[in-house]
Amino acid sequence: MSISNEISLPVVLCDYIKGAVFNMNEVSMPANSSSNKPRKKFEFPHVFVILFALIVIMAVLTYMIPAGEYEREVSDAGETVVVDGTYHTVDSNPTGFFGIFQAVHEGMIEGAGIIFFIFIVGGAFGILNATKAIEAGLGAISNKMAGKEIFLIPVVMLLFALGGGTFGMSEETIPFILILVPLAIKIGFDSLVGTGMVLIGAYSGFTAAFMNPFTIGVAQGIADVPLFSGLGFRIIVWFIFVSIGITYVTLYAKKIKNHPEKSMMYLADRQRSGDVNNKKNLQTLTARHCFIIGVLALTIVGLAIGVTFFDWYIKEIAAMFLLMGILVGIIGKLRVNQIAEAFVKGSEDLVVGGLVVGLAYGILVVLQDSRTIDTILFSVSNLIGHLPTAFSAIGMYVTQSFLNFLVPSGSGQAALTMPIMTPLSDLTGVSRQTAVFAFQLGDGISNAITPTGGALMASLAIARVPWIKWIKWLWPLIVIQYTVGAVLVTFAHLVVWTG
Repeated sequence: MSISNEISLPVVLCDYIKGAVFNMNEVSMPANSSSNKPRKKFEFPHVFVILFALIVIMAVLTYMIPAGEYEREVSDAGETVVVDGTYHTVDSNPTGFFGIFQAVHEGMIEGAGIIFFIFIVGGAFGILNATKAIEAGLGAISNKMAGKEIFLIPVVMLLFALGGGTFGMSEETIPFILILVPLAIKIGFDSLVGTGMVLIGAYSGFTAAFMNPFTIGVAQGIADVPLFSGLGFRIIVWFIFVSIGITYVTLYAKKIKNHPEKSMMYLADRQRSGDVNNKKNLQTLTARHCFIIGVLALTIVGLAIGVTFFDWYIKEIAAMFLLMGILVGIIGKLRVNQIAEAFVKGSEDLVVGGLVVGLAYGILVVLQDSRTIDTILFSVSNLIGHLPTAFSAIGMYVTQSFLNFLVPSGSGQAALTMPIMTPLSDLTGVSRQTAVFAFQLGDGISNAITPTGGALMASLAIARVPWIKWIKWLWPLIVIQYTVGAVLVTFAHLVVWTG
């Protein structure tokens, strides 16, 4: 997609109208008229502007949506879930003018775990970058992959898809953005390809997961069906979604490799790193660099083992990367003060990414404090209950897709919706397995685009890819995935799990 296509239709129409007005009045306008002044170039809104605007919009909606709540209880698995049939209205608590600004601070507090995880990981990679090992490694890979760069994409995406499909890889993808975006630029692609390899790989696997304990495990537990049952069909769905994601990124990468100027990120990537084909002053890969890269590899392996077998989350992962940073600093013969300074510099580079998470959580704070989420859930569940049986499964799928923008946590959405969708599926003739499957796909697809997703917005900020450009690049894939998802949910309802 060319850079010239970045001007939106409304702006083009606005310019056309301006031109028409000037033409009608050009007889009476002096030669030095302001019409000769160069028009300002359209500027995409900053991610902070987008997120704050969403906070304001949600705050306005709290005056229109009635407040209501479901009663909640703790399930046998220890999950706090809503109790179906207990919805009741409560006193309205809309977000006031000052509350909009308070939501930003409260969002920062809510997202503190992820925010400081980003800062610690950024600091660790700052130390790693100070050793020049990554720079040398990227140069070596660039030379060895010459002419075969395209094969890197399916291999990397398959690894992330496996992570998403098994242990629900999400926030864990953030550190890899720091590695794969520079690599993609170095070997002749762009930052969209580097970001896509990580996020589309992980989110495609997450969407069609076959053993994700945070989505399938929680949802099936609440729906009272055997844990990880329906595995065969889910693995087939996983292959379908992952194949679509890999094909999309690979085809785009081939186009950008042949025509770099067609990238929406072309100018930004060149400004960021200079000419990717410039071989001057390239670091030579030494044995010390290899040793440092080996420590990084062991850290990643340790991360996978910890998450898979020991229920690690961001606290443990942050500790792993902090330890890695200190070790590679020592191995790289950095002085103690140099290690500290490199850590600070690395954290500074990710300040935007951390703050983005807080703003995204601010949107959720507005909905939670106004007690409007349960009202939305109650309304859409009633709507599904009145649909013909043949459309009930699709209704659940659409509902889960919509609710994921409001509750981007997979396990949180399962705890919120499945206690209602389970009895609703019994009443409408939809099997409980299909209800879980509709939740799974509806919860997963929009993870790649929802602005309330802290991990997504942080990853884009770290990759320096504007959210608007990301959406512009990704929307065809999202449409394909939603369409395929609708077909698969219908197939599951009519053929695989018939009730």
